[in-house]
Order: sequence, then structure tokens, then C-alpha cells
Amino acid sequence: MRNPSRWTLAGALVLLIASGAVAASLRTAPEASTRFISDADGRSIVEHGFNTASSAKSTPDGFPLFTEDDLAREQADMGTNFVRFLISWRAVEPEKGVIDQGYLDGVEERVQWYADRGYSVMLDMHQDLWGSAITPSGDSGNGAPAWATFTDDLPVSTGDMWELVYLEPGTIRAFDHFWNTTGEHPELAEHYADAWRAVAERFADNDAVVAYDLMNEPYGGTLQGVAFESGPLTELYQRTTDAIRKADKDTWVCVEPQAFGFNWGLPSALGAIDDPREGDPRVAFCPHLYPLPMDLGEGFAGDSKGLVQGTVAQWRSNALRTAEVLGQGRGAVPVILGEFGLDATGEGAGDYVKLVYETADAAGMGVVYWSRDDGSWGPYETDGAERNLVSWLNRSYPREVDGLVSWRSSADGVTFSVEDGGTAAVYLPPATFTSEPTVQGADVRAWDPASGLLTLDVTGDATVTVER
Repeated sequence: MRNPSRWTLAGALVLLIASGAVAASLRTAPEASTRFISDADGRSIVEHGFNTASSAKSTPDGFPLFTEDDLAREQADMGTNFVRFLISWRAVEPEKGVIDQGYLDGVEERVQWYADRGYSVMLDMHQDLWGSAITPSGDSGNGAPAWATFTDDLPVSTGDMWELVYLEPGTIRAFDHFWNTTGEHPELAEHYADAWRAVAERFADNDAVVAYDLMNEPYGGTLQGVAFESGPLTELYQRTTDAIRKADKDTWVCVEPQAFGFNWGLPSALGAIDDPREGDPRVAFCPHLYPLPMDLGEGFAGDSKGLVQGTVAQWRSNALRTAEVLGQGRGAVPVILGEFGLDATGEGAGDYVKLVYETADAAGMGVVYWSRDDGSWGPYETDGAERNLVSWLNRSYPREVDGLVSWRSSADGVTFSVEDGGTAAVYLPPATFTSEPTVQGADVRAWDPASGLLTLDVTGDATVTVER
């Protein structure tokens, strides 16, 4: 029998989602995004990779249980080009006012693994349930350092549904102090921004690092919805962006909405961020997608399938609307689906993965899967055996393209459109493309059947088709 508290929460949230769906249906859905974050050469990036990794949340040194050999296997098996690499405030600033340069050395070493293989890197300041110090055992939350954790001795009980710990009094109080809802700890947000400035100082000149994800799945404590997103959350993003720009003028800044609600398909009230850099702003929107039925353990089948399909469509529209708001009249900012994932043993899992990637392609979004850990949510078993996710994620896509406008992937290849041409790097699964592909709309510069990498020269405005 299912946990009653789980279904009490579910019922309330379904009502919220239903009301959001009605409101969303009254507005015209935006067109696909045509702006993308760019690499050091100015090419548009289509993000295809993993969050690496959840294991970093609990290791003493803050690094994922992941090796350079693991990365080499990932690239060979799935042709990835991007990583959302988890870092944490507790590792960057373990003592108040003290930046751990040794930790940043370790991050830099791992970034180099990716750089050596042509990847682009997003650094993600990760948190869940604030931090490990919300409970004496330290086995619940992650992200924030102990010195920044103030629960005022309010209780925090844990159970079988980890998200419910967000509703515990001590967890709420820790967040309320961070957002200065209590008025007692205004210094916390300043320290957080300064920690990001230290990260930016280290990676400002690192061409592999293309983006900073300012906070994973923000939570407002006693402030929720519009009051939280348009107020303290937007203010923190502005403060942190300003701090980063003192050290790094070029790396993209990625902002996320409140996770509760938006991850399930509800709209966001996040306000625009003013980028103080010279030239065009480099702000991107990086939301997550976890449809409520699947978040509660249902498969992509039966009654839940239609609900999930509706949620994905609604989420797409709300993500693109928020991107337009963040664009402040300049057009929608780039959108990256920073997290989606599932237990791949569940019913209909492969169909759900296909739905998400096809939706993202059509909306102009890259995708970063959760996560690069072993087990039922990842691509490999704990003994290293390949899981079903490998074949699902080993798909054709345009990796880096000058002037990219849109793309579609299929089992037979990929089609993409560009403006003002240039070069394009395309990944094609080697097991499928055993001979040089047929290309229309571009000239082949190089083809490497072992890696699946196809390099093209594209002239002017063009639609390029690559097929077996």
C-alpha cells in the first residue's frame, strides 16, 4: 500500500497543476527558441550529456565517484559533448570566508578531462534540502556548509519520500535565514555570491567552461510561488550575476525557477536578470522536468501516460514563455533542460525518454540527463554492464554549429537549419553509420567513422540533411 502522506501531497499538487494547465491553455504557445549558448569559438552548442554526478552530494571531498576512464567510455558509447558538473557551496567555502583553492584545483583537473575530449562544461552549484547539517546524522540534505545552516533547533524528520523533508520546520527555517525572510542573516546571500565570484575567478579563462548554473532547484521556505520567484530568488540571481561579472565577463549565467511547481508543468514568475557585461547579455534559462506522476513512481503507461504527455507539453510552453521574459524584449534567451531522468526499468521508460528528446529538439533545447551514476537511473550497472539507457541516448544530433536555428534527430540521421553558415560538427552513432553518410546542403570537411564525428562546411542560409 502506498504511503498516505505521499498521496495527500499528490492530490494537492494535481489540483495546482490542473489550474495551471487551464491558465496555460488560454495563452498561445511560444515558438521554439532560436538562441543557444555558445562555445569559445562562437558556435551554438546543442547540449547532449549527463549531470555528473549525484554521488558528489555525499562524498567527503565533494567530487563524484567518476574517473577519466568513465568519461572515455561515456563518449564512446553515447557521443556526449556536454556535462553539468556538480559543485557545492560546502566544498567551495567550507569555513566562513575561506575559499578552498585545493577543491577548485580538483574541479579544474576534472574540467580538463572534458576539455581534452572537446566537451563543454556547465558548473552547477548543487543543493537539495539545503545542506547536510539540517540533521545530526548529516545524511539528508546536501549543498550548503554547516556554518551557514541555522535551523534554530526546529525539528527535521526524514522518511521514505525525500522531497517531504522540504516541509520540515528546520529545513524551512534554514532556507528562510538564507533568503533573509527572518531578517537575521543577511550575510548568507552575500557569502553565496562571493563563493560564485571565487569560482568565476578560477574559470574565467577556461574555454571548456561555458556556463554557471547559479543554484540547483531553489526552494523558498515560507515564501513560495510568485512572492519567492519574483522577489528573493530574482534578487539572489542578480546579486550573484553581478559578483560573477567582476571576475568573468563572458561565461553564460544559467538561472532556474522554483522547482516545486515548475518541474511539474506550472508557470514561473522569475524576473529578468540584468547582465552587466558589455555586449549582448549571456543569461540562459535552465529548468528541470519531472512530471508529477513519474515523480511519485508511476510509469509512462496507463492512466498516467496522458497526464505525463500533457505535463511535458505544458512544461515546454512555460519554459519558452519564461525565456521570453528573461530576454527583456530581445527575444527568448537560450533554454537548456538541465535535468530530467527516471528509473529506466519502469513501464514505458524508453518511450518517455524519446518523448522528452523529441520535445526538446523541436523547442530548440539541449538536454542534460540525470544522472551519470550507476544503477537503474543511469547508463551502467554497478558492475559496469551496459544498461538500456545507453542505446536510448546514443542518438544523432548537431553538436556545435555556426548560426544554428533548429534541428530534428531521427533514427536515420539529423536535419538542421542555419543562418549565415560556417562550420558544423555532427555526431552520428558509429554502429548505425558504418559508412560515410549522405549529406545535402553542406560540404563534408571530415568524417571519422570510429567516433561518429562528421565535420561540415555550410555556406549562407541552409537546411542540412544528413542520412544513412
